Amino acid sequence: MKIYHHIDEFTPVKNAVVTIGTFDGVHIGHRKIISRIKELATASGGETVILTFFPHPRMILHPEDENIKLITTITEKAGLLEQLGVDHLIITPFSRDFSNQSPEGYIRDVLVNKIGTKKIVIGYDHRFGKDRQGGLQDLLAQAPVYGFEVIEIPEQDINDVAISSTRIRTALLCGDIYIANECLGYPFFITGKVIRGDQLGRTLGYPTANLMVEERYKLIPSDGIYAVKVYVEGKAYKGMAYIGPRPTVNGMTRNIEVNIFDFSADIYNKELRMEFLHFVREDIKFASLDELVIQLGKDKEDVLALLVMNGPGFNT
Repeated sequence: MKIYHHIDEFTPVKNAVVTIGTFDGVHIGHRKIISRIKELATASGGETVILTFFPHPRMILHPEDENIKLITTITEKAGLLEQLGVDHLIITPFSRDFSNQSPEGYIRDVLVNKIGTKKIVIGYDHRFGKDRQGGLQDLLAQAPVYGFEVIEIPEQDINDVAISSTRIRTALLCGDIYIANECLGYPFFITGKVIRGDQLGRTLGYPTANLMVEERYKLIPSDGIYAVKVYVEGKAYKGMAYIGPRPTVNGMTRNIEVNIFDFSADIYNKELRMEFLHFVREDIKFASLDELVIQLGKDKEDVLALLVMNGPGFNT
């Protein structure tokens, strides 16, 4: 898959089959749309093109809203789309100037002149241009003028996408990993760099890698203990993750930590990918560190039992 970080970097391709959207999470609803453009591209001897935006339009149009959280970072989204076999991904910077184009100007300048669209797959509710005035009817009206075909995504599929996105975000914020993963079609994951912590876990017998997620807009699941699969330099390990402020030691910041089982290598400053497979329990404030250690032992037993359900696929 070729990635372009501005639409000006893209050169029109033969028989471009295009769809547009944020594709946050690249979940099962999105995958229906991607399968459709791949089918159309194969039938016409063309190439698939996804036009997405970064920052997310809501971040630009509503900068005061600090609660905007996304299921995937732009890098994670690109990786998922590549796995699905998309040919071209255009990540164009979203700005107020971009949003202020007239609908006809957007169709002419972006879809036709910049991308060379021959088929566009779009939902009934897709809006574009100044004040979101443009929509499906504008595309249908301009299609014969510029020589492209409009394929409408069924309303039910569009609703499924919206419902899935909402369900995933809500589930993650409630610790319901099962529902989130079911809607995603793959395990929810976070990627982050390992940073130095205060090494409290090591003194308790459960050394942890502390993860820093640089993208502040990345949605982080609710506080608690999770059974996870951790990828370190391409190898998969079982692990027990913790998210929370560490109330037992009166912590002041929300941490993301993981105890990787049967692992002792130095991984500071390396990037980890952590897949969430099961929610184990909520965060609890214990009366003492001794009580915490006893509970961590029980948690590890629970995590190992849950990970057995996921079968093979681990290096340890």
